[in-house]
Amino acid sequence: MSWVTRAYVVGLVAIAASVGPSSGAAAQLQTIRVNGKEYIRLTDWAKAHNAEVAWTKKEETLQLTTPRTRVSLSMDSRESDINGIAVWLLFPTVYRDGKVYLSEVDLRTTLLPLMNPPKNRPGANIKSICLDPGHGGKDPGNCVGSNQEKKYVLLLAKELRDQLNRAGFKVSLTRSSDSFIELPTRPDIAKKAGADLFVSLHFNATGNSHNTVQGAEVYALTPAGAPSTNANGEGAGSGSCAGNRFNDKNMFLAYQLQKSITKGLGVEDRGVHRARFAVLRDAEMPAVMIEGGFMSHPSEGRKIFDASYRREMAKAIVNGLLSYKRQVEQGS
Repeated sequence: MSWVTRAYVVGLVAIAASVGPSSGAAAQLQTIRVNGKEYIRLTDWAKAHNAEVAWTKKEETLQLTTPRTRVSLSMDSRESDINGIAVWLLFPTVYRDGKVYLSEVDLRTTLLPLMNPPKNRPGANIKSICLDPGHGGKDPGNCVGSNQEKKYVLLLAKELRDQLNRAGFKVSLTRSSDSFIELPTRPDIAKKAGADLFVSLHFNATGNSHNTVQGAEVYALTPAGAPSTNANGEGAGSGSCAGNRFNDKNMFLAYQLQKSITKGLGVEDRGVHRARFAVLRDAEMPAVMIEGGFMSHPSEGRKIFDASYRREMAKAIVNGLLSYKRQVEQGS
C-alpha cells in the first residue's frame, strides 16, 4: 500500500474542489495498485466529497450517498447502480483487508460527471443534434427473419427528428435513405452540420437466449487506458482519441438517455456501457450510441417493429436530451 505523491494530491484536491469537498480531506486519500491501476480508498474519497458510506450487505454491497446521488457498489464487480440506473464501471470495485477501493479513473470519469454534471461555457446552448441511423445499404445490421436493423433505425431516426424539430432543435441525419455510409464519415457529417450532440441509433439481437435477452443500453466512449464493456469491432488500442475530449459530457449524456429510455418505456435496464466504436472515437462533440432493444426477443422485437412503440421510444429519447440540455447549460 502506498500514499499518493504530492503532485497527484494537488490534482485530486482540484477535482474534489469541483464538488465542494471538506477542507483538507484530499490530502488523506490512500491508494493501492491493483493490476497496475491506481485505486483510492472509498471512505477517504467520500470524506473529501462530503459523502457518506455504509454497507447495505456486509462485505458484499456498499452505498455511497450525497444529497443528490446514491451509488450502490458490488464488491469485486464492475456493476454499480447510480440513482436507480445501472452503470458499468471501467474496473471492479475492490475489497481488500476490510477496506473498499474504487479505481481513480472511475471516480474521475464515471462518478464525478454524474455527481457534478459538466457545464457548457456561458452562452453555448444546445441547438443542433445529428442523428445517426446505423448500418444502411449493403450493411443490413442485425436481421431477424425478414426484418433488418437498418430499416427500423432509420424509421426511428425520422420519428425522432420530427419530435426534436417540434421541441425546437435543428436536426441533421447521417443518412435519410437506405444508403451505405462509411463509419468515419458519420461523425464528420455531424461536424459539418455544426451539431452540438451526436446520437447513433441501433437495435440489438442475439442468436442465443433470444427468449430472455432484452432491454436497452447506451454507450459512451471509453476513456484512455481503460477497457471497454464491448470490444467487438471497435478497433485496436486504448489510447486517447478525439472523442475523449468530451468524456464527462459523453458519460452524462449516456446516463440521461439510459434513464429516460428505461424509465419511460419500462424496459429492462442493461446499463450505461463504454466502447471505442468508430462513430464515438471520431466525434467532435459529445456523442453516444443507443441500443434501443433486442429485435431477437419475441415481445420486444414485435414492439420495435411497431410504429407506435418507436414513437414512444423517440419521446423517451427527446426527454433524455432535454434533461441533458437543462443541466449542462449555464444558469440551469
